[in-house]
Amino acid sequence: MQTGDPCGVLLVNTGTPAAPRPRAVRAYLARFLMDRRIAPMNRVAWWFVLHLFILPKRGRASAEKYASIWTDEGSPFALAHRKLEAGLNAAFRDEGRAAVVRHAMNYSSPTVAEALRGLAEEGCARLVVLPLYPQSAHSTTGSVSDSLARALKKLRWDVPVDFVDNYHDAPTYVRAIAASIRHAGFDPASDDRLLFSYHSIPLADIEAGDTYELQTGASSLQIAGELGLDRNRWTIGYQCRFDKGREWLAPFTKDVLARWAEAGEGRVFVVCPNFAVDCLETLYDVEKVLKPHFHACLREQGRAVREGDFVYVPCLDRSRAHVKVLADVLRPHVEGGSHA
Repeated sequence: MQTGDPCGVLLVNTGTPAAPRPRAVRAYLARFLMDRRIAPMNRVAWWFVLHLFILPKRGRASAEKYASIWTDEGSPFALAHRKLEAGLNAAFRDEGRAAVVRHAMNYSSPTVAEALRGLAEEGCARLVVLPLYPQSAHSTTGSVSDSLARALKKLRWDVPVDFVDNYHDAPTYVRAIAASIRHAGFDPASDDRLLFSYHSIPLADIEAGDTYELQTGASSLQIAGELGLDRNRWTIGYQCRFDKGREWLAPFTKDVLARWAEAGEGRVFVVCPNFAVDCLETLYDVEKVLKPHFHACLREQGRAVREGDFVYVPCLDRSRAHVKVLADVLRPHVEGGSHA
């Protein structure tokens, strides 16, 4: 039975444009790319470069990409988070837990401040905040922490907060990712190969103490172990460099795919475990960039391109398995973890 004031649970992810049109995409990218953790340049100079040179071109190009993944219900990214919010509220309600779940976007709507205001109006006496990045990084989880602090200060809401930094080795998460790989058709007993592709980060962040690389390695090792894979059947790559002016965590996914095309053994399965929900970097970049790149590399080696030789493993997204993962990660905190 629910007793006392409810616990507020806030899920936070990066965000999505309001529409797949240049103006909406430019507005979204402007918020995203002015974050100091994303682009640590001189603010004034960077503002002019961004708004005069980058956004006019990138807004149109990105809008076309977003239009290719948009659905009749709108942004698939936004829809998945609404479903996750509803699923978690139902799960905690069925367990008799006094918890109210809301989702927010760091660079779009609903904002962190808007979601917090709703939780305050629900009478929540404490907060559990979960950035939806299984592996934490300064540029993702750290940015959510910044937004949370600003929003709480703006709202003048002095409330105890549990901030869940990561869940890269949570048993339910590891099992769910492994199960999704099997469900996509991966056969551990065959010569199928598995590529864990993560978003890259600047090497400067790692040198500053970011543990992201260690967490991606640990997640991959545990998922591969759950599948019973030999080490020569899987590897790690990194995608989505923001710019070429800084050094980024490698090996890059494109380079791994080129080597595997040269080796020419078995099907290639690509999974992106640091994306909780499918987004432009998975729905477009994997299918429209990485897959054609792999096939081009095969042709360069004189090898045949075959149906099903490149398989993308979807994110957990809005599935019941994902709701279970998040519920298991959140439950100890909702029950009354240590407050930060």
